[in-house]
Amino acid sequence: MTAISNTLRRAALVCCLPLAACDGVFDYHPYDVRFDGEDNINSRAVERIEAAMAGRDTMRVAFVSDSHGWYSATEDMVADINRRAVADFVVHLGDLTDCGTVNEYTWQRDILAGLRVPYVALLGNHDCLGTGEEIYRRMYGETNFSFIAGRIKFVCLNTNATEYDYVAANPDFDYMEEQRTADSASFDRTVVCMHACPYSDQFNNNVAKPFQLYVRLFPGVQCCIYGHDHRQSASDIFGDGFMYYGVDCADHRSYVLFTFTPDGYEYEVVGF
Repeated sequence: MTAISNTLRRAALVCCLPLAACDGVFDYHPYDVRFDGEDNINSRAVERIEAAMAGRDTMRVAFVSDSHGWYSATEDMVADINRRAVADFVVHLGDLTDCGTVNEYTWQRDILAGLRVPYVALLGNHDCLGTGEEIYRRMYGETNFSFIAGRIKFVCLNTNATEYDYVAANPDFDYMEEQRTADSASFDRTVVCMHACPYSDQFNNNVAKPFQLYVRLFPGVQCCIYGHDHRQSASDIFGDGFMYYGVDCADHRSYVLFTFTPDGYEYEVVGF
């Protein structure tokens, strides 16, 4: 893939601002949702993941996050994951974009397409800006989704309450309750993924404690993994022994590799 510098990409984005043209020569608007190339990425990736992980009781998953604006770093991250060749699949925890524009989505998509293993991507708060959610739905799919890899259900949640002015059900307790029992014969462990964690600026902290109660009801729940904060962390947020792991941004040139086994999990922070 030919690397395009951050400077050139940002300049291109500025050039996409609306331009007045009485003769209709210019046909671009920053709220445009049209794009070419791959769409419905998550569902296709889930098919590959579930097929590849069928019957597996151990897997390694690379969790990455907040690649918005840092295209060169994202390219290096993809190259590092490919070079190590140990991850079975990748979960991007959101904030693919700065401003939710088509160009940003397609630039990130085309870089992440270089991964040699399937990846899914969550919706981040920056991805919601403008018509970003509509682009995300077309390019990736529903903002809440889940899949089963081996005997582990990965529940991926939209927790971006602030960007919805607290009107939408984020987090969606109905969805969580449904997923707790859906396909119950096919999984006995759960990993919950989100962009913003409880008590962050994006989370609806009026429901932080009920959220934790719902999380703890999932069968064999292992941990929660999130992005947004641009730092790596491991914390017992609610003081009940249940761990939340934060994944750093691409600009800080690291991601987290989890190994899940029947006996639990371990993780390492990978620099690149």
